[in-house]
Amino acid sequence: MAITRRTFLEAVPLGTLSAAYAALGAAVDGKSGMPTRILGKTGARVSVLGFGCGSRLLSYNDEGKAVEALHKGMDLGITYIDTAFGYGGGKSETWVGKAIQGRRKDLWLVTKMQDRKGDDAMRTMEGSLKRLGVDQVDLVHMHALLGPDDLAKAEAPDGLIKALYKMRDQKMARFIGVTSHFDPMTLKTALERHDFDCTQMALNAALSGMTNGKGKMIMNRTLPNSFEHQALPVALKKKMGVTAMKLYAQEGLVGAAPLDKLMGYALSLPVAAGVVGMPQLDYIDENIKMAKAFKPLSKGEMKDLSVNLSREHKARLDRFFADHVDA
Repeated sequence: MAITRRTFLEAVPLGTLSAAYAALGAAVDGKSGMPTRILGKTGARVSVLGFGCGSRLLSYNDEGKAVEALHKGMDLGITYIDTAFGYGGGKSETWVGKAIQGRRKDLWLVTKMQDRKGDDAMRTMEGSLKRLGVDQVDLVHMHALLGPDDLAKAEAPDGLIKALYKMRDQKMARFIGVTSHFDPMTLKTALERHDFDCTQMALNAALSGMTNGKGKMIMNRTLPNSFEHQALPVALKKKMGVTAMKLYAQEGLVGAAPLDKLMGYALSLPVAAGVVGMPQLDYIDENIKMAKAFKPLSKGEMKDLSVNLSREHKARLDRFFADHVDA
């Protein structure tokens, strides 16, 4: 079926998402002016802007500069800090550990496990806690879930998912979750099957519902093939804490629409936070300014942005994210 504006708009369940968005308990921190929301059933209140500590943090190329950047973000109201062992083989975690000294109680600290074998993940987690200088993180994610085969490895008797439950039971992490930027259907399956507290997924207007077919944009034969339409409703039904990533599609949408509209689209969905990498100090200022000025986009604005960006960019971004893992 050829895509039309009408068929696309009819496929977007914005009414349902708007109701869930209204239940996030949005408030503004009186000290920093940063908007905050509740992270699902964790009950934690976090900043709507999260500091992504992957390749963008590593691009500072110096521990002191990276710590300065993190301090700047925290001083201006960011409380959600997202790192992983896979970011530089522990370098990001080490830098984050230095930056959060003396500030831990005010932060929501996240790391992620790229291992799919349980024993490997437990060893990695022990090292992560040492590098971060903490006894416990707030959240540990299965990092970058790919397709069904990847999920099967994690679900094996000796796989990562059982190790995540063990990390939670042993208080190494308060909560557990899973991230994906590639396969909405596999993430949907994982969320349905397992007892995750949180999830993080790629959510931006260009990924919201079309697939490429022989030179034209077509609707998926069943439901639009996007995280927004497949995985997000499952997470909301199970009251998981949801965070968005790839707001700018790893810079792939920079210039395609105003940055405040790109951030605004993600934050107008029922998510607690949008996690953004900020490789320069002025980027931190710019993103925080946009987060503090955020006003929910109207349904019409979201629909128009989705149609226009998906038509022009989704096929390219699908190819990019098919083999992309931020490291």
